[in-house]
Amino acid sequence: MSEHPITARWRGRGGGGAHGRALIPYLTAGFPTAAASREALRRVAAAGADLVEVGVPFSDPLADGPTIQRTTQVALEQGMTAAGVLALIREAALAVPVVIMTYLNPVLAYGGGSVERFVADAHAAGAAGLLLTDLPAGADPAIEQSVMRSPLALIRLVAPTTDDARLRTALAGASGFVYLISRLGVTGARDRVPPDLEAQVRRVRAATPLPVAVGFGISTAAQAAAAARYADGVVVGSALMDALARGGVDELERSVRELAAAVHE
Repeated sequence: MSEHPITARWRGRGGGGAHGRALIPYLTAGFPTAAASREALRRVAAAGADLVEVGVPFSDPLADGPTIQRTTQVALEQGMTAAGVLALIREAALAVPVVIMTYLNPVLAYGGGSVERFVADAHAAGAAGLLLTDLPAGADPAIEQSVMRSPLALIRLVAPTTDDARLRTALAGASGFVYLISRLGVTGARDRVPPDLEAQVRRVRAATPLPVAVGFGISTAAQAAAAARYADGVVVGSALMDALARGGVDELERSVRELAAAVHE
């Protein structure tokens, strides 16, 4: 079986381009407006992002901290929907891979109770991967198979508390890359990376040949550089959404350039 294009691109360009590591910004689709969100997607791709995660706004974002919850609420109030997210991705037409990060409910609502329509339309819009935050591995094999049969990568989330036996099960059928949650709790900026991050990444690598990206709590260039010493990729979300809220797309772009320089060193 051939590698998924996300993984092949990662490896073919040295794991995050010629730099060896990948910066993966997260943006809430539709924040602060649909037009600004589209511009933000284009600007982060041009500023050094190797992949981009696009979050689908959902009314009950249990895994998200205050920043993502706030941006999600603003996007929902302006009418952003799953269909609107796909339209943004299509219109942005990014040259880097796009991973859709979402809860299961918007996907099922879009497809009338099935994931096939969303998966097909997401691929047609230009998405390369799908991360379902509230679908643990094995919880619904039919849904997992629908994604695995599609051109989209099935991105798995794993946590520090996932034991070795469960880790191998959780990564069965995964493709693209693995998203390692660096700490327990919800998304949001923190002061430092966990001291056991190197050991966490090593443990995941022992269970899969896929690249390992680390997220949750990384907010500064120094933290991103520290995480990139161990992981293949670094995901930054809340800090970038705070920058977008504070200073618009210009400040967002500056932040991404700083993070990209730190990750790619």
